[in-house]
Amino acid sequence: MLVQVGTAFGHVEMLLPQGWIWSRESRKEIEKEREAYHRRTAAFQQDLEAKYHVMISENRRAVAQLSLELEKEQNRTASYREALISQGRKLVEEKKLLEQERAQVMREKRQLQPLGSAYLSYLEKEDDWQRRARLLLKEFEDALTERQSIYCSLIVPRSKRLGIEKSLLVRAASDPVAADLDMAAGLTDIFQHDTYCGDVWNTNRRQNGRLMWLYLKYWELMVQLKTFKRVERALLEK
Repeated sequence: MLVQVGTAFGHVEMLLPQGWIWSRESRKEIEKEREAYHRRTAAFQQDLEAKYHVMISENRRAVAQLSLELEKEQNRTASYREALISQGRKLVEEKKLLEQERAQVMREKRQLQPLGSAYLSYLEKEDDWQRRARLLLKEFEDALTERQSIYCSLIVPRSKRLGIEKSLLVRAASDPVAADLDMAAGLTDIFQHDTYCGDVWNTNRRQNGRLMWLYLKYWELMVQLKTFKRVERALLEK
């Protein structure tokens, strides 16, 4: 016959032989089953926690490695154009890896509760900073595109370009997000060295400039990197 037995996870049905008598021995058997369930539950929870800590450790190593590569790249001045092109390609690949890791975390969040929920909670808290950073980068992209178009123009006064450059440098120094990304140094580099223009009959302003586009991609990745580092720091301080 079937008998329902209460456990920490609800009722479990057990098949009992005919003529089975509810007694002290039977209660011992039930208690034994309940203890077995508790042990399996504890083992499952420990396994989830171990996986979560492994994931955090791998993310920390990936972020540390990326930070090291960025620092080395900034110290190279002899051939900055070639170095930025190479670094830009690497950063795009690193960004893809970070996005894949984030997607993996999202897929496993049900299994990593409640530890996984803490990671997602901190990530959501950084959405506001990330949104402001993306809006700032869009504004700088539009302004740099306009500046490069004026640089390549034969009729627009040089003073208009200098006005845009001054405005961008002031914004980079005063805006907290821009200062966090150290955009002022990159802008100075662009203004001094980005002399590329499209052909004479070019009407697409986005075909002007080369160094500026590399810096825009670089800053975009820095936003992603800083977001993950801020989340990691919050988790470690928890």
